[in-house]
Amino acid sequence: MINILSEIWALLCEMSPYLLLGFLLAGLMHEFVPSTLYTRYLGDRSLRSVVLAALFGVPLPLCSCGVIPTAMGIRREGASKGATISFLIATPQTGVDSIIATYSLMGLPFAVIRPVVALLTAVFGGAMCNALDAESQGRITSDSTPKRGEKGSANTYSHCEEGECHAHKNPSTRRGFGTRLLAALSYAFGEMMEDIGKWLAIGLIVAGIITAAVPDSWFTVFQGNTLYSILFVLAFSIPMYLCATGSIPIALALMMKGLTPGAALVLLMAGPASNAASILVVGKVLGKRSMLIYLASIIAGAIVFGVGIDYLLPREWFTVPVMQHAACHEDGIGLFSYICTGLLLVLLVRALWPFGHHHHHHHEALSHSEAEGVTYNIEGMNCNHCAENVRKAIASLPGVENVEVSLREGKALVAGSPDEAEVLRAVESIGFKAAKTN
Repeated sequence: MINILSEIWALLCEMSPYLLLGFLLAGLMHEFVPSTLYTRYLGDRSLRSVVLAALFGVPLPLCSCGVIPTAMGIRREGASKGATISFLIATPQTGVDSIIATYSLMGLPFAVIRPVVALLTAVFGGAMCNALDAESQGRITSDSTPKRGEKGSANTYSHCEEGECHAHKNPSTRRGFGTRLLAALSYAFGEMMEDIGKWLAIGLIVAGIITAAVPDSWFTVFQGNTLYSILFVLAFSIPMYLCATGSIPIALALMMKGLTPGAALVLLMAGPASNAASILVVGKVLGKRSMLIYLASIIAGAIVFGVGIDYLLPREWFTVPVMQHAACHEDGIGLFSYICTGLLLVLLVRALWPFGHHHHHHHEALSHSEAEGVTYNIEGMNCNHCAENVRKAIASLPGVENVEVSLREGKALVAGSPDEAEVLRAVESIGFKAAKTN
């Protein structure tokens, strides 16, 4: 047990400065990059829209559960199926935070190759979807939803009149730099820490157990064998939930046990890009054919690039940083790393402590009673991104005056006079289940 805790502590100390920097950059991106940028150019069934969706998705700090409603949201706003699949594949594999964290433990080659592979795999998957799933390429919303280019369509809420809801379209333009900077810090070290913190902790614990408690003999058959290593990793990473940052220490631990660099890349790709829940949602919302293309693209990309790394690139590029990590572990940890680790632990405890004070409105209980609106049970929300996308989907409907979403309670309180069936359809169109409470 002491050895496991020692390994977890060493991994955390090495990652903490880079994690804090990554979270900060992610918060700045979230606050200062307009959200309209991600939906404006994704509507046509062209290779350009697929490439742009992948380029937008690679740096975005969205976890594997948060990317599903976000992708379904851009689909509702007019993105093509190919662009949506491209976004779904690229976004959870990387993120500015996970790229920096990859560099911290696995070195520069992995940190460079990881986003490149995510980009190429996403473009391939999106292009295949546009080519092979030509039917049902229209919008997934009801006929009453305005088409792209009409009043109330993409990038505005459909119930807003000309000049209204200006703050919804681009809220940051009406706030000062200092206010926006505070909002970026709040998102980075509040909401994002809540969303990713649990999975980061699980990744560190699993890596610590593999490194300290699992005998090397368990992996003898995989040592140096690319094909066995890749198939082994694919078997558990495709259905299992792994976030991009939490997968890093696990990949490192497996490499230290003898798995090849290509197999480690497969884990970094396939683990965050897919899980059982996302496969089901994609199949339900985009159709079985798109789901099969999505899954096949991830598997094919993982195998091709995993084999390519092992056979076409010098292995020393990837093994030397791993050996340096082990050497640093033996040499001890510097004061700066201790300070960063202490700060990161405080933020993690604050984000994950079940009885702590959470100031994010998605996390709190609903503030009004059912007498002031209609309450819906929402199934499937796992993070703040999920809750925000549910809120946006309902707020876009005609007749909605106000929406409150509680991630903790799994409920949405809707004020106004929207059609109940439209509320249910709007929530289900982004991958969640909704039901009106009795």
